[in-house]
Amino acid sequence: MAIPFRHALVTGGGSGVGRAVALALAGEGAAVTVCGRRIEPLMETAAQSPSVHALAADVTDEASVAALYEEAVAARGPFDIVIANAGMAQSAPAAKTTLDLWQKTLAVNLTGAFLSARPAMDTMRKAGGGRIVFIASTAGLKGYPYVAPYVAAKHGVVGLMRALAAEFARTGVTVNAVCPGFVETGMLDESVANIVATTGRSEAEARAALAATNPQGRFIQPQEVAAAVLWLCGDMAGSITGQAISVSGGETW
Repeated sequence: MAIPFRHALVTGGGSGVGRAVALALAGEGAAVTVCGRRIEPLMETAAQSPSVHALAADVTDEASVAALYEEAVAARGPFDIVIANAGMAQSAPAAKTTLDLWQKTLAVNLTGAFLSARPAMDTMRKAGGGRIVFIASTAGLKGYPYVAPYVAAKHGVVGLMRALAAEFARTGVTVNAVCPGFVETGMLDESVANIVATTGRSEAEARAALAATNPQGRFIQPQEVAAAVLWLCGDMAGSITGQAISVSGGETW
């Protein structure tokens, strides 16, 4: 698969899906800048490929994102791929969800996605092409109990993607979202631990309950999400835009 673009930004690139996406893009010849709040896991990702470069940044902070762009673009040229992957989720009944949790969840998952992609938009438009991919979730396509802020934020990401796809349709810039179900990552481990703590179920029972949401009865692997992203960034996906692609074993479509 040929990747016609040369410099990719992957937010939340220190672990899980972000790490898998960064390494997949690097494997196809792209220079990749990974960012996140903590530099240590980013350096671990960068250690796995000479084409991956780590920079600490907070995607909820406009000035931090601007500084990231300035440094990365000076070193490796403009971003022509942006993978907005950074995210977080905490569970609570809706009636007990604090305003702080609500705002924090939207800031990371929705505002952070917008701020991550916005500085590259005009550059991609002027260059006549580019790829923006939001890592959303099946929570952007359906509802789940006890994670109302996360569901709201991911629905917002899918809406943002569709708006941008319509805006950039004639520019050569494609905008899509990949919507995984439960992925075998640290975030999944946190969900399992929360179920164990609040319900008294065993870890095995909690994992089985989450896996059962997938009709295939399994968890998605980070590399499967990365493969979908890689295809969207490839030279044969120029007509794919405005799509929310479910990677969920048939849970949503």
